[in-house]
Parts: sequence; structure tokens; C-alpha cells
Amino acid sequence: MIGVFGGTFDPIHYGHLRPALDCMQSLGLIEVRLIPLKLAVHRAQPKAGASQRLAMVEAAIAGEPGLVADGREVGRLGPSYSYDTLRSLRAELGHARPICLLVGADAFNGFLTWHRPADILALAHLVVMDRPGAPGPEDPLLLDLLAEHGSDAADDLRVTPGGRILRKRVTQLGISSSQIRALFAAGQSPRYLLPESVLAICERDGLYRGCTHDPAATTTAQPKTEELVCSLRH
Repeated sequence: MIGVFGGTFDPIHYGHLRPALDCMQSLGLIEVRLIPLKLAVHRAQPKAGASQRLAMVEAAIAGEPGLVADGREVGRLGPSYSYDTLRSLRAELGHARPICLLVGADAFNGFLTWHRPADILALAHLVVMDRPGAPGPEDPLLLDLLAEHGSDAADDLRVTPGGRILRKRVTQLGISSSQIRALFAAGQSPRYLLPESVLAICERDGLYRGCTHDPAATTTAQPKTEELVCSLRH
């Protein structure tokens, strides 16, 4: 099985990396592909350029077997959606290999508003990464989807290429990319929130120094879903 974990990664930090490793180890994934998006659709555009964010992902996971930086979104013209990315992966991997799209619990609560959600579920399994205390889905239609496609066992995901939904408890760290950007903007160090190799790139390229400070991003803030455990653009 292959895991797919997409997001802005602006910048990537331990709150992204630990859940990715949790899923890879607990689900027995051959690899997890971390895919930085190029253009955001439903949120503000990333502060760092796509190539810089890909370089940060590559630096963050260097030497970690099974975590793979995938740059397919960086070179794509125009915006795309999770559906498009999964189609691209299917063309590369074939139609038989199980693919697990890793998404955050809050992002999953809006899954039915995504672009072609039924087709996404046909292309891949959804692994919903739950954090302690996260609210569960309330939409009756989403609850119906869970009742039809939900699974409690990773082995269920191995027997089909897609179509199942597994809720998975992962380690959640109180870190967000917006918090890190705010520290840079304030002239403070975000050391120990992200890998040293990523910090080095940020400092070398002067990233986030000119960002507007976000007063909601504090060192004790809960991570925002889209920055912690998000899927690709919906």
C-alpha cells in the first residue's frame, strides 16, 4: 500500500512528519508520498514558492526510509484537486495497488464538499488521521458514507485498491505552520518545532521574515487542520 499526504507544507514541521510516520508504520505502508501543492484553491496562497517548499520537504525527510518527496504538483500548470492528483498516481502505479489518501479529521468532515468525492473514494482509501478531542462527523450524509465504507482494520485496505474509510489515531503535536511563520515574522526562532534542515533553508532564503504577524498563531495554539494533517486541495 502507498500513502499520499498532501498540503502546503509552508513550512513542513514535526506536526506533519510524525503523523505521516505513524501511518506508515501502523498501516504497513511501503511508502508515504508527501506532495506539496502549487496553488491553493480554498485558502490563501502559500508564502514560500512551490520549489522552495518541495526543497524543504526533501530536506525534512532525507534519510528516513519510506517517506518520499513527490514534486508532481510543483510542475503542474494551474490549480488541481485531489482527484486529479490521484488520477496521476493511478496512471503511474496502475489500478490494482491500494492507495491511502491521508486526511485530517476536520478536513474529512467537509469531504462531501470536495471536488468529485465519490471518484476520490473510488481511486483510493481514505485514512482519517484523528487527534485527541477532535469532533467527529455530524453530517448525516457523511455518517451514511462512513457506515457504508468504514473499516476498523488496516488489512481491509489491502484487498482492494480503494473505497474504504479508516479512522486512525495518530500522534498530534501542537505545532502549526502559521505559528512558525509568525515566529519568523517576529524575529524569533522556531527551533525544535521543525527539522534543523528545514530551519536552515528558511534562514538561508530569508523565508517568512516579511510575513504579516498572525496574532492567532501563538506557541500554544492548536495546529490548523489544513497545515497539520491536510489532504491535497479539495
